[in-house]
Amino acid sequence: MDILLANPRGFCAGVDRAIEIVERALGLFGAPIYVRHEVVHNRFVVDRLARAGAVFVDELSQVPDNATVIFSAHGVSKAVRTEGGGRGLQVFDATCPLVTKVHMEVARHCKAGQDVILIGHAGHPEVEGTLGQWMQNPPRGNSIYLVENPEDVSALEVNFPENLAYVTQTTLSVDDTQAVILALQEKFPGIGGPKHDDICYATQNRQDAVKSLAQKVDLLLVVGSVNSSNSNRLRELAEKAGTASFLVDGAEDIKEEWLSGISAVGVTAGASAPESLVQGVIERLKQSGGISAQEETGKPETIEFALPRELRISIKNSH
Repeated sequence: MDILLANPRGFCAGVDRAIEIVERALGLFGAPIYVRHEVVHNRFVVDRLARAGAVFVDELSQVPDNATVIFSAHGVSKAVRTEGGGRGLQVFDATCPLVTKVHMEVARHCKAGQDVILIGHAGHPEVEGTLGQWMQNPPRGNSIYLVENPEDVSALEVNFPENLAYVTQTTLSVDDTQAVILALQEKFPGIGGPKHDDICYATQNRQDAVKSLAQKVDLLLVVGSVNSSNSNRLRELAEKAGTASFLVDGAEDIKEEWLSGISAVGVTAGASAPESLVQGVIERLKQSGGISAQEETGKPETIEFALPRELRISIKNSH
């Protein structure tokens, strides 16, 4: 059984940065460090940080006054930010800069009196944070709307169809999102969109790599947790290409019957899954007759994001 590795796969710059923020804060201030929501959507990463002293909470009300708290990579609403500032909490913001870019687009459209349509998955922390950038009293009574698919678009009524823009969640399927954008443009011919695609470079690159890999294998394993949006999109993409695909947290999730009659298996990882889990999956596949893994050629990723200014100052002052 051949083992082919997608390239790129695994951690993106935003996830690297978010994890480093938690680790640095623990090193500087000691445990506990509170983190609002899972800092990234990966069970192994969250468990490891919890063992090191990170305490994951759903709401800021669970954080004691004057404690240190980190906002997750998915971003938070203005209300959460205001609450953090009002309680003497020391806040470090691990929001991915590409999510922050979408937040700024939403705030700008709102201030300009435009209606905004957000393409995204209801209930996802990133979507809740983006919806939460809307002003409480927008200048024209303009509104923000959430759609997930072309059917939502056909049922949508907006206040200002002639003054309308769309933004998207950063971790969506590029192809699915394009179908929603086309539906929006058909229904609202004057709609504006972002100058540069809101779907992040890492999501796009990992999806392109899976599309290529799915043509060469009988089975694709996606290393990622069930609550990871971008990992789920990778599995769906492979299935749309006609290749059986499963989402696994790690090697222990692989079922022997999946591998029966398989001559080539592909392996990729979502943007929040560590490479150590991928290597564990490869070792497990070798035990079932896999031969040494071959890495595909892929798009190199050189983007790095700086740590938040407040954390850089704290690190500098500690030396």
